Amino acid sequence: MTNTQNHTVSSRAKRGAVAACAAVALALGAAAPALAVTHTGSGTHQTVQTSRGTLISVVPVADHTRAEVAAFVKDAGADPSAVRYGVTAYRLTYRTVTAEGRPTTATGLLVLPKNGVHRLPVVSDTHGTMTHRGYAPSVAEDFGRLSPYVQAAAGRAVSAPDYLGLGKGPGLHPYMDTRSGVSATLDMLRASRTAARQLGRLFTGDVYVTGFSQGGQVAMALGRALTEGADRSFRLKAVAPIAGPYDLSGAELPGMFNGSINNTSAVFYMSYFLTAQNRLHPLWKDPADVFRAPYDKVVTGLFDGLHGDVDVVTALPPTIQELFTDAYLKELQHPTGALKSLLKANDGACDWKPAVPVQLYSASGDTDVPIANARSCADQLAAHGVRAPAVVDQGAVDHGGSAIKSVAQIARWFDGVERRG
Repeated sequence: MTNTQNHTVSSRAKRGAVAACAAVALALGAAAPALAVTHTGSGTHQTVQTSRGTLISVVPVADHTRAEVAAFVKDAGADPSAVRYGVTAYRLTYRTVTAEGRPTTATGLLVLPKNGVHRLPVVSDTHGTMTHRGYAPSVAEDFGRLSPYVQAAAGRAVSAPDYLGLGKGPGLHPYMDTRSGVSATLDMLRASRTAARQLGRLFTGDVYVTGFSQGGQVAMALGRALTEGADRSFRLKAVAPIAGPYDLSGAELPGMFNGSINNTSAVFYMSYFLTAQNRLHPLWKDPADVFRAPYDKVVTGLFDGLHGDVDVVTALPPTIQELFTDAYLKELQHPTGALKSLLKANDGACDWKPAVPVQLYSASGDTDVPIANARSCADQLAAHGVRAPAVVDQGAVDHGGSAIKSVAQIARWFDGVERRG
């Protein structure tokens, strides 16, 4: 579920710093003053209905030629063949709601192709796991922009949310809370449409959905929400997520104990997941009920949005057996109560009947989010009477490698879907 240039949490720790991603970064475009946006409504009811997705500001953050985008993509190890245009990118600040439904703000990245086309379809592109708010796509010119740049350089607008509590948004990130991930993503689509219009471009209403890792799960859930009418001004056209943790109960948790998930990643993801979920659905009265000493005193403070992945990995033990108490290890193997309920709530991203093409990307070599997740997702979709979507196996690459191999393939697949109408 990672979102960094180094392909797994363990490799990040070995390399010593996530900042190594900057080695492939391009220079940011000169930041211009934020464009003020005002929104008024006639009456309280209208204000409530229109506040979500309201655009607050637009700040230019990057402007790249086709050659610069191609170099960025190539330096990241990805295929630059889908890059046809240069891109401009903007940080948007917009209104949305918290996981509890209270008004808040969030940020995200809007990327537009420099192709001269006035009316554009849009790709919703949701990023993978990150602990530091500064890694978010609207802030950092690194791996989090790889897919957005490829998709935009292929000729479509891209709306890439930072999610709640990341980027420049307030609060803490509710990691792996599907509902708020979808609401922040949908509201970013709305804000992106407004910003594009302000910048002289129009959205056609057609939406192509992709995302990596955590974002793969959000992508599938967004597809479901759009299919069920969450915003009928958007028309879902295709869904192509990469290596999403669609099956926490049946693939991710068992994977921590059967060896399909590497030890470092198991420690990293599960500590992040439990800490974030405990803020929403209390799982313990005392951290010592879950985490062994001395980690019970430090775990929750590591996920404050200001610690990087390497900070987290180096502060925690190498195995879940050293991190969790014996009692909680048993709970993870056989969830009950609040843990079982929240797992079920976040395991429904593939439990729907798509009316559009779906293609799932994964890798048999992934030891962060095993390919069993994609296969489980395909089975869930097929159970709704849909022809089981293809699971594209990228082979013996790691988690990040699955994204690197997939992004250009997805751009070309979207091209084909668009041509077929």
